[in-house]
Parts: sequence; structure tokens; C-alpha cells
Amino acid sequence: MEIRRNPFTGERVLVSPHRLSRPWQPEGFCPFCPGGPETGQGWEVLLLPNRYPVVTRSPPTPTREELFQAEEAYGQAYVLVETPRHDLDDLSDLPPSQIEKVLRLVMKAQKEAEEDPKALYFLFFRNKGREIGVSLTHPHSQIYILPVVPPRVETELRASEEWYRERGTCLHCLITTREEKRIVYQNASWKSFVPYYAKWPHEVHIYPKRHVSHLTALREDEVGHLADMLRKTLCAFKTALGKPMPYIMVLHQAPLRVETPHYHLHFEIYGMYRPDAKLKYAAGAELGASLYTLDTMPEETAERLRKALANCV
Repeated sequence: MEIRRNPFTGERVLVSPHRLSRPWQPEGFCPFCPGGPETGQGWEVLLLPNRYPVVTRSPPTPTREELFQAEEAYGQAYVLVETPRHDLDDLSDLPPSQIEKVLRLVMKAQKEAEEDPKALYFLFFRNKGREIGVSLTHPHSQIYILPVVPPRVETELRASEEWYRERGTCLHCLITTREEKRIVYQNASWKSFVPYYAKWPHEVHIYPKRHVSHLTALREDEVGHLADMLRKTLCAFKTALGKPMPYIMVLHQAPLRVETPHYHLHFEIYGMYRPDAKLKYAAGAELGASLYTLDTMPEETAERLRKALANCV
């Protein structure tokens, strides 16, 4: 277990060969259901140490070779079980009060991570759907507390800081304020929209309307409004094409303990079905050259998801 670095791109690879032994879509037994050896009884939302972590508080010394760099895979990895109910399909099937409990448990874990000086980044994400390789179908999300800032976030930070230095404004705030053409849903505190520069066929970004750099800086009302936002937006994903859509949802925020006037927290959701309800694959141009091809216009996607909201209570 270690973190290796690509000397050409700066990208990091979390090398974790022990994860090959994790259960893969088992039938009959679910380790996240109540009554198991790890879960017990009497809970509503549960945070569990990941049994197959990519980082650990006691990492081995990394292997190093001439020309190459590796770092200790220091950190923590958690699974957040979002409900005791195994029969639910998605986070959007939960009432807003339950989603709010999920969010507050994430915030509690982040506040604890802020106390560890070796932890630099708090990554919260959710994978949905067997089609994209979800190993256990019980509704859950994950947390990685990392000793490095993810390269994607580093790129966003650099571009945002450059804009701020040149113009004195937050680019994220500007986009959130002006984005009207591709809106999917909005409430008092949040706005979801299909970005002009979307890479995936059903990609939606969710931004707070107020400038906030960290999840832990949200006000009480903003947490409740975020629960509503996630429920409605993810419900649109579920109903837009007549069958549940596999997706990846990731929280992008500033590094731990770093306040940024130029970087705005946001969620990115990548829906993996094309408009014809077939799975979008990342192939040669995407993986080999980082040139993503889009089979639909973002404006059409936003309209499709807006219409799907009519089926969401």
C-alpha cells in the first residue's frame, strides 16, 4: 500500500493490491445490513472503517526507485452506510431528514480530520450502480482522508486562483450567479446545473449560492437545503430515462484548514447513461488523450433532467 506519482503528469496512484480480496456483489449476505458483526442494531446512519482501505494510519514504508517518487499511504478510509434499509435503490429514495443525517455525519468526520495535521484533504464520494462496478448494493457512500490534494482539485485551485488574482472575483461564484440556461433545480441555498463544459452525458454540478470553501462551514439551513437539493437532483437522474442511472458523485472542496476566497465547494455528479439509455464508456480519446466526446448537448441534458423532476415528489 503506497501512493505512487507519475513524473510526467503529477497524477497519483493509490496502490492497494489487498483490495482484490474485497467481496464483489455477494448474494445472500450484506455486511452493511443491521445485525452484522460490524453494524449491530439500533442505528440510522453508520460510519464504518473500510475493511479494504487505500490509506491507513499505519502505512508501510513506500518502495522507491531512481527517477520515481512514492509517498506513504497515510490517512483513513470509511464507508458511510446511509440507511439500515437494504431494499432502497438510491440516496434519493430517503426522506430529506435522513439525507440530512448522512450529511451531518460526513461533517462530523471532516471536523475530526481537521485535527490531524498530516491529513490534507477530505474526499467524500458516492458510486451508484452495478454497471460502474459498485461491489455492494446497500446504499452507501465513502470517505477518504488523504495526505495529498487530488490532482483534479489542484488543477481547479490553480485556475481559480489565477482568475482571482487577475480579476479579484471568485470564478465559481460568477458561474453560479450567471448560470440560468442549463439549470436543473434550485432552492434557497443551492443551484444544480449541467455545466457548459460537461464531459459526461448526464453531468450535473451542485453549488451553494453563498461562497463556502468547506462542507463544515455550511449554516444549519444550508445543510437542510442541501439534503433537498441532493434528493431532487438524484431523483431526476433516476427518472430521466425510465430506469435508474448509474452515477458517480464527488464533493470538491478546499484542502483541510485552508480558507480560499477563490475556491468554492461543489458536488460533481457524472451520470453514465447516454440519452439512449446505453452506458457511456471512456475509451481511446477519453482515457488516452483526455479528450472527452459528448453524445448530447448540455442544454438538452438540462431540459431532460428538468422534465424528470416532475416525477419527483
